[in-house]
Parts: sequence; C-alpha cells; structure tokens
Amino acid sequence: MSDSLSYEVVPKVAVPQAAADTPPYWQTVFRRLRNDWLTLAVGAILVGIVSAAIFAPVLAPYSPYSGSILHRLAPIGTPGHWLGTDETGRDIWTRLLYGGRLSLLAGISPVIIALAIGGSLGVIAGYSGGLANSVIMRATDTLYAFPSVLLAVAICGILGNGLLNSILALAAIFVPPMVRISESVTSQVRVLPFMEAAKASGASDLQIIRHHVISNIVGTILVYATSLFSLSIILASGLSFLGLGVNPPDAEWGLMLNSLRQAIYVQPLVAALPGLLIFITSMCFNLMSDGLRSAMDTRLSE
Repeated sequence: MSDSLSYEVVPKVAVPQAAADTPPYWQTVFRRLRNDWLTLAVGAILVGIVSAAIFAPVLAPYSPYSGSILHRLAPIGTPGHWLGTDETGRDIWTRLLYGGRLSLLAGISPVIIALAIGGSLGVIAGYSGGLANSVIMRATDTLYAFPSVLLAVAICGILGNGLLNSILALAAIFVPPMVRISESVTSQVRVLPFMEAAKASGASDLQIIRHHVISNIVGTILVYATSLFSLSIILASGLSFLGLGVNPPDAEWGLMLNSLRQAIYVQPLVAALPGLLIFITSMCFNLMSDGLRSAMDTRLSE
C-alpha cells in the first residue's frame, strides 16, 4: 500500500516542478543573446552605424555637396579632412555619414516591404492550402525563372533610376523568397495539435492567424529577413554603382564607389572607404542573423 501511494504521489509532484523550472521561450532566447559576445559586438557596431547616419547633420563638419577643386583627392590624415576628400574636393567623412542614410534606407526598406507583402501572402498560402496555396506559390515560382540581380536591373531600367525605383526593384526580388519561407513554416504550424484545438474552440481564422500562427513563425521569418539585409545593401549599392540607383550629387556608398573608381591609382585608401563600409555593414547583418538563429534554436541545450 505504501509503495503504491509513493508511486502515485511522486509523478504528480515532479511534473509541475519540471514545468515550473522551464523558462519561457523568449526569456531563453534573450539569455542566449546576452551570452553571445559576438552578436552583441556586431549589434553595437550596427547601432553605431545607424546612429551615425541618423545624426549625420550633427557629426558632419561640412556640407555633403560643397567642395573645393583646390583640395581634391586629399589623402587620409589631411588637416580638416581626416578621411581625405573626393574627386571634387568634398569631405569624405561627411559624405560617408550622409551616404549611410541613403545606403541603409535603400538596403533596409526593400526587405521590410517584402516582409510585409511576402510574409502575408505566405501565411495565407500556408494556412489556407488548396487552391489559394497553388495560385500564390505558382505565381511566386514564375519569378524564380529570372536571376534576381538581372531582374532588379531590368526593373530599374524600365522604371528609371532613382532611390524609390531601386527600392521597388529590390522589394520585388525579395518577395518570392519571403513568400516561400513564410509558407513553409506556416504549413508546419498548421498541422500541430493546438491548431486543431483552436479551431474546435470556435476561434475564427483571423484570430487563429493572429494569436497562434504569427506568434509561432515570427522568429523564423525575422531571422531570415535579417539575413536579407546584407544582400539588400550590397545590391542597392550595386545599382547605384551602375547608375540605376541614387542620382548624383546625393551621397550614397555605391555611388561614391563609382565616382571614386577613377582615383583608385591616386588615392586607393580614400577610394576604398565606401566599399569598406558596405562590407562591414553587410557582414554585421550576416553575423547578427547567425546569432539570432542560434539563440532561437530550441534544440540547443542550456
């Protein structure tokens, strides 16, 4: 009798205790991020780059458009121009600060637009299934027939150069992969037991999507979107380098590379500065994406 009693009581006490000791998912994610020094470091660098771009009018000592032909292509360390000057005598430090505004805007905005459009279409396709899924996914697959870079160049060629057109072109090439990833994770969530319980409780499709689907797929989609930021910044700079993005005399890192390419044999370090910033920013976004993916991986042990 005593053995039977102890056998019944121990499981009842042990199970709640184990559940109580299990921390919430997002608390675990944030704890892993706090212990990941590399992700924290690249996050601090990104915050610094974004802050420098936002406060460019305060940090920049000159106007990004004014220059002097007498001080053109000054080397790094020149008094008054510690990062040198460009081919028309404009201060490189000032141009890099203001260039960060347009480069980040042209790189981040397309991903956000694609996240809103592609994520919504993917959730609808994954949750609805059937005809809706077939129509959305087959329409998405047609865009994969074109190389993404050539498609962006073609769209900019049709719409014309300019910041807005380059953002729309890049958003168009990021929508298909965003649709595919959101449809994939939504299809996996749709067949889980708690979804059936939510439907049986009388919840509407909109309520289920808002409270159950999105909350379970947002982490995966955000990690993927973060990985696209680096690619978007590179492609946006590439379009400006080709003359299909930002128009001169506006400051943008890709456009600065284009204008300074003739000076690479005269002042190679000055000419390489915009490319170095593009590399650092894109690499930081890549490392940030890797850190978020590791922190959100539930298979990792604490």
